[in-house]
Amino acid sequence: MRHLFAAALLAVTALPAWAQEVSISEISRYLNGLRSAQAEFTQINGDGSISTGDLSIRRPNRVRFDYDAPNRGLVIAGGGQVAVFDPVSNTAPEQYPLSRTPLSLILAENVNLGRSGMVVRHGGDGTSTSITLRDPDTPQAGTIQLVFTPNPTTLRQWVITDDAGSQTTVILGDMQTGVGLGNTLFSIPQELARRGLN
Repeated sequence: MRHLFAAALLAVTALPAWAQEVSISEISRYLNGLRSAQAEFTQINGDGSISTGDLSIRRPNRVRFDYDAPNRGLVIAGGGQVAVFDPVSNTAPEQYPLSRTPLSLILAENVNLGRSGMVVRHGGDGTSTSITLRDPDTPQAGTIQLVFTPNPTTLRQWVITDDAGSQTTVILGDMQTGVGLGNTLFSIPQELARRGLN
């Protein structure tokens, strides 16, 4: 676990020595142009535990987290719902609306960063640019902080802070964009059927 944490820190610190701040308009352009992507990820949870896995995104409103062993969990967002599958249980997954997570803000069909009250914070530190977003209609859902590097603009990580202040950080590996991802990958009903839970 110590090695994973070191790798996660390396991913954040191995950035250019100096980088121009990425503007809000450029971040908006990037997010709206990101239709599909895959990447390995490292997740640091609020309790300090660390997981790794593979991430698949297909906008709008679809994302899938396949966790590596020993976790082997699965989280799917599709059809407006998020389903959290327990790898060691034959019970139905926990489900809740995608709108209850700030991740929905960047998975939307149209990411509108000009919306009043959506951008909480924006700024650079000389190596990267971060922007913190909140849905003004559901502020109780928490915030998502996105971290980008420039030239070309690339999403490197996000930090979700829930209403209780607990944070979950997802650090992305090299991202492949414009990949073909089928509907089945993001279908909660089909995953339920595959597991015999429907």
